[in-house]
Amino acid sequence: MSRRILVIGAGKSTAYLMQYLLDKSEEQDLLICIADKQPETLSESIQNHQRTEVIALDISRGTERRKAIQEAAIVISMLPARLHIEVAKDCLEFGKNLVTASYVSKEMREMDEQVRSKKLIFMNEIGLDPGIDHMSAMEVIDRIKKKGGKMLLFESFTGGLVAPESDTNLWNYKFTWNPRNVVVAGQGGAAKFIQEGTYKYIPYHKLFRRTEFLEIEGYGTFEAYANRDSLSYREAYGLGKALTLYRGTMRRVGFSRAWNIFVQLGMTDDDYHIENSKGMSFREFTNLFLPYSPTDSVELKLRHYLKIDQDDVIWGKLVEINLFDADKTITTANGTPAQILQEILEQSWTLGPEDRDMIVMYHKFGYELNGKKYQLDSNTVVLGENPKLTAMAKTVGLPVAMACLLILNGEITRPGVQIPIHKEVYDPILRELKTYGVAFNEFEVPYLGYNPDSVAS
Repeated sequence: MSRRILVIGAGKSTAYLMQYLLDKSEEQDLLICIADKQPETLSESIQNHQRTEVIALDISRGTERRKAIQEAAIVISMLPARLHIEVAKDCLEFGKNLVTASYVSKEMREMDEQVRSKKLIFMNEIGLDPGIDHMSAMEVIDRIKKKGGKMLLFESFTGGLVAPESDTNLWNYKFTWNPRNVVVAGQGGAAKFIQEGTYKYIPYHKLFRRTEFLEIEGYGTFEAYANRDSLSYREAYGLGKALTLYRGTMRRVGFSRAWNIFVQLGMTDDDYHIENSKGMSFREFTNLFLPYSPTDSVELKLRHYLKIDQDDVIWGKLVEINLFDADKTITTANGTPAQILQEILEQSWTLGPEDRDMIVMYHKFGYELNGKKYQLDSNTVVLGENPKLTAMAKTVGLPVAMACLLILNGEITRPGVQIPIHKEVYDPILRELKTYGVAFNEFEVPYLGYNPDSVAS
C-alpha cells in the first residue's frame, strides 16, 4: 500500500509543495491526499493525477478530520496558524508526525513533552520566513562557530515583493501573500531587538519611520523595518552573547513612509467595527479619520492633518489607490478599519495575469576570530513564474515538502515540537533548494558593529 501523505489546506502557498510530492510519488511510492474545504478549486492536473486523492474537508468537523489524519502516514497542515492546534492534537493521539510552515504557537509549544514521549516530530516554521531564514542563518552561524568564531552580530531581513518588470505602481508593491498579514503587520506590541548590547524598542506608531537600507546587486536598494520580536530566537540560534540581534521586513525605499500615513490615520486598526461600512465610498471611509470642516475638502483636510505637501511623492501614492474616490464603494459589512483598508488595497495591488513576484532575503553575520572582527553578508533573490507559480509559493512550499519526505524516510529523527535549526534538517533541505534555484550569495564586508571612536549607541 502506498505511503499516504495528508495535505490539509490547498491555498496559494501549496502549488509547488504538491507538485514536488507528485513528482516524487512514483519513485517514493506516495499517495497524496489533499483535503480542502473547496477542493474544486484545485487544477485538473492535480485532481486527476493517479497519485492523488482529493477530499472535501471542513476542519471543524472533528469526525471527518480525525478519520483523515488516522489514515495518513504523515500530515502537512497548510491551514491558517490558529487552526493547526486541532490537527496537532489529533496527530498526537494517533501517533502521526506533523509539518507546518507557521510560527510555533504557545499551545503547540506546550505539547512538546507529550510529542517527545511518543517520539513524534512536529516540525514548524519550515516555510520561507519563518523557515529558509532559520536554515540559511544556522548554516552560516554553525560554520563560523566551528572554526572558532564568536558571534557578535546577526541581522536578518525578508521581503515578498514584485519582480522588477512587474513593479508598475508608485508603491513598488503588490500583494504576493496573505493581504491581511500585510495590513496588520507590526501590531500586538512594540518591536524589540538588541543593538551593540543595548536593548531597543519601537512602538507600533513609530515602527514605519525607523528603517535601514540594504543593497542587493542587480536589484537596487531596499528598506527594512523591524519585526515585532527579534529576541525570541536568541536562545534557539545560540546567540545569547551576541551584541546585535535584529530581524526585519524588506520593502522598496519609500514604502514605509507612505504606509505610515495609514497607521497615523488609524486605518490599520483591527479592534473595532464600522457598522455602516457596506456601501460606503472610499472617500467617505477616508473622511471618517479626519476632523470635521464645513468648507475644506477631504484632500485638504488630510494634507493639513498629516502635514503632507501637494507635491510630496506620498500624495501621488494615496491618489493612486483611489483613497479619495467617491464612486468606488466598500462591500465589507461591519468591517474593521483594517479589513476595509485591505479591500481598498486589493483592488490596486493584486497581481495581474502577467505579473511575477519576487522574494528577497538578506543576512548579516558579524563575528570575532583570533582577535579580529569580520562580517559576512549573504542574500538570495527568487523570482516567480506567474501569479499562480509564485516565488512565495515556491519558497514556502518546497521546504515543507522536503521536510515531510525527510521525516517520512527516517532521515530527520530528532523528536519534539521544533523549528529547523539543526544540521540534520537544514543541511539536506538547503542543498536540495539550490537545485530549484534558491541559493545564497555570500560576500565579505567590513565589520559594521560597534566602533569605540563613534558616538554611543
